Amino acid sequence: MKFSIIVPVYNRPDEMDELLQSLTQQTFTDFEVIVVEDGSQKDCKTVVEKYTGQLGIKYFMKPNSGPGQSRNYGAERSSGQYLIVLDSDVVLPNGYLQAVEKELSAQPADAFGGPDRAHESFTSTQKAISYSMTSFFTTGGIRGGKKKLDRFYPRSFNMGIRRDVYARLGGFSKMRFGEDIDFSIRIFKDGCRCRLFPEAWVWHKRRTDFRKFFRQVYNSGIARINLYKKYPESLKPVHLLPMLFTVSIVLLVLVSAAGRLLMEYDGMQWYWLCAAPWLPILLYALMIFADSSIRNKSVCIGLKSIAAAFTQLTGYGCGFIYAWWRRCVRGMDEFHAFDKTFYK
Repeated sequence: MKFSIIVPVYNRPDEMDELLQSLTQQTFTDFEVIVVEDGSQKDCKTVVEKYTGQLGIKYFMKPNSGPGQSRNYGAERSSGQYLIVLDSDVVLPNGYLQAVEKELSAQPADAFGGPDRAHESFTSTQKAISYSMTSFFTTGGIRGGKKKLDRFYPRSFNMGIRRDVYARLGGFSKMRFGEDIDFSIRIFKDGCRCRLFPEAWVWHKRRTDFRKFFRQVYNSGIARINLYKKYPESLKPVHLLPMLFTVSIVLLVLVSAAGRLLMEYDGMQWYWLCAAPWLPILLYALMIFADSSIRNKSVCIGLKSIAAAFTQLTGYGCGFIYAWWRRCVRGMDEFHAFDKTFYK
């Protein structure tokens, strides 16, 4: 068996149906599928049973422990030479596994990953969030694009690793956020060959509204500090940008408020203090709007991409600052937030 595809799932039978359907269309067929139900109240057992005649599929139910431990659970019950971990909210193009096989045949790799895209059927909000999470102007291209300010770290929505390497490194840690980056760091520290497979991309639905998106990136900001405490060298300048953006927004609000007060007491000569500080933010928003509108061929998505980018940067920045205060200043232990809505 060449590939074992491992998918943890929590209360998402409809998404699992779409993923399994896409797996039946793969042009490369030497693989098995391991579905791990992570303590769901709304399980996907019936959905999985629908595909038992079309796929080599195994289904397991276990108490909730988070996606990392569920992937380990599935890995222990798999038989493939390579383990590919996917999120339940992805859909694969027909040539996904063929692209992985082609890359591995051309040049061996101990671990690998691919980028993600937005499907035409996604909502405008999902496409805007997808843009924000993959754009060079918001993430620096570190999430799988060709332009990168940092080395490529595979993410768990689309990540592969040789079985023996997975076993040697002990799989995913017990972190509930950032566990994929933690694993990638350990892969690099072990001296493994880790590569980006540009053509092994997936459609990734991500979050469906900005409130859920904020929760996701807020926890990602917390995870970055937790990772820093474990691996100080892992914190790069690019990881500080959302925090700096968030602080800048707060300072701009304060400066603008001060200018307004001065206008009240000393005339319109202080108007510049209200307006001028916002010019860089306005220019940044226009850049996001123009780039997203062109890439997505939609002005509506371009406008929503501004909201998505600001949600991403301030959400991540707030989580980063909060975790820094608790862990680096107050010396508290590792923690995470939004436990009850982890998967939502």
